[in-house]
Amino acid sequence: MIGLVAVTAAGRGAAARVATALRLRGEQVAVYDGPAAGALLRAWGECDGIVAFLATGATVRLVAGMLDDKARDPGVVCVDEAGRHAIALVGGHQGGANALALLVADVLGAAPVVTTASDAVVLPGLDMLGWPVEGDQAGVARALLDGEPVHLLADATWPLPPLGLHAGQVGHHPAAVAVLHVTDREIALPAGHAVLRPPSLVLGVGASRGADPATIAVLVAKTLRENGLSQASVAEVVSIDLKADEPGIVALAARFAVPYRTFPAAALATHEVPTPSEVVRAETGTASVAEASVRQAGAELVVTKRKNAVATLAVGQRAPVGRLAVVGIGPGARDLMVPRAVAELRRASVVVGLDQYVEQVRDLLRPGTHVLETGLGSEEERARSAVQQAQAGRAVAIIGSGDAGVYAMASPTFEALEQALAAGAPRIDVVGVPGVTAALAASASLGAALGNDHAYVSLSDLHTPWPAIEQRLRAVAEGDLVACLYNPRSRRRTDQLPKALAILAEHRPPSVPVGVVRNASRPDESVTLTTLADLDPDDVDMYSVVIVGCSQSRVVDGRLVTPRGYRWLQ
Repeated sequence: MIGLVAVTAAGRGAAARVATALRLRGEQVAVYDGPAAGALLRAWGECDGIVAFLATGATVRLVAGMLDDKARDPGVVCVDEAGRHAIALVGGHQGGANALALLVADVLGAAPVVTTASDAVVLPGLDMLGWPVEGDQAGVARALLDGEPVHLLADATWPLPPLGLHAGQVGHHPAAVAVLHVTDREIALPAGHAVLRPPSLVLGVGASRGADPATIAVLVAKTLRENGLSQASVAEVVSIDLKADEPGIVALAARFAVPYRTFPAAALATHEVPTPSEVVRAETGTASVAEASVRQAGAELVVTKRKNAVATLAVGQRAPVGRLAVVGIGPGARDLMVPRAVAELRRASVVVGLDQYVEQVRDLLRPGTHVLETGLGSEEERARSAVQQAQAGRAVAIIGSGDAGVYAMASPTFEALEQALAAGAPRIDVVGVPGVTAALAASASLGAALGNDHAYVSLSDLHTPWPAIEQRLRAVAEGDLVACLYNPRSRRRTDQLPKALAILAEHRPPSVPVGVVRNASRPDESVTLTTLADLDPDDVDMYSVVIVGCSQSRVVDGRLVTPRGYRWLQ
């Protein structure tokens, strides 16, 4: 819950605006009024985050005595009386104050003030990666911030964001002043060493009916300790369907705050295991519950069956799964790039894209991001590179202009993934991030060109034969759809646009409005409104989008408008 503390009229007004925005995001909100000291004290005990519409000095004095542990304290954001600044005061990372300050600033039109060191230099804090971190976190973070050599030791390649490590600092580095481990093994951590715990361990559990949860937990703790494995890396608990509601196993998953998944006996029976049991087979239909569940979950069995009086346990280890984000970066204007695209670019340790698109987003990338860029005509090469990097376990983003799924990189990327999987390559997690297309940006600049049914058609015959394009154009023309023409003309392709306009002219009058938008949304954008009869193809190039209206489209105050419903014209 987010608490809003406001004691003045201006503060209460700003708090009301912030409360509305937070509730629209699904947050629970409580507003605290009255004397500041009492209001802050109540909010401190009840909320996960606090926005105090108070002077910074006053807020500091009031919360100073309440501070206990940054892992438990709520994040505090301070907003001045004029609403000009939203300051992340306490709990920037773990308390969520940095993110809350950005949200509050966006709502109020204020300037966010974030002073945590890693955010100031655009490096992710170790405690913000979503994994448990142990050891000398401050020492390693300081070395990263200072640009000192950091020795990275990882059991495997995990899809982590760039951590500011420079080339030559990964692996053995005798001059390293700090060491960051990524492992699920228990290791010694002297000063200058920290460890990130990946979500790699799967617990396969079988239990007798009504088994004591504490006894199951003791078996788990003992087994992990004896095998040098960290409880912080437990990612999932698995078992047989018959135990889906077994309280002791359900409680175990809740203890680790991880998912609990069960499988049918028939599926478990297909796995060969080191320690099968005919007794178990007679009771459940499978010779193994713990070990077979681990294998059914897709993990490698690293600890064979252990048991006590009430339960059996096996431990599996998951291989890292790479992550590939297919990101649409919008039509060109930075404020038309969706926030999720920005977040994915900053999360990626590898970014793949066309050189001119990479330049548009280079300033958003974190230090240490590996960039793979190629020129025009290398779409398949970029797609293969992105898939290969993700299959190596990395966090990858492949970018395309507009929406990556519209005449951009999403399709070739999935084709490359299909080929790789068919060849036996490992699976990866793929995330799609939508973007504002050039057509949408052009339509907005023209007015409301796409207000009713419309179709996108690319006039490029580099990948699609012209007869197929012509067939689609005739269908669009006969259906009286607004036609949005991509790739209309280039230096070598000069005939396609006149042919397309002629086909459309067979089914709509010459007075139909046509809009041409060049470099939509960019500083040098140009907008031309003409008619089907008067459009000069020589005025169009590859940076243009051409929108040909349907028979119902018209010009309203100099804007191209296609009514939502024809009945509105009556």
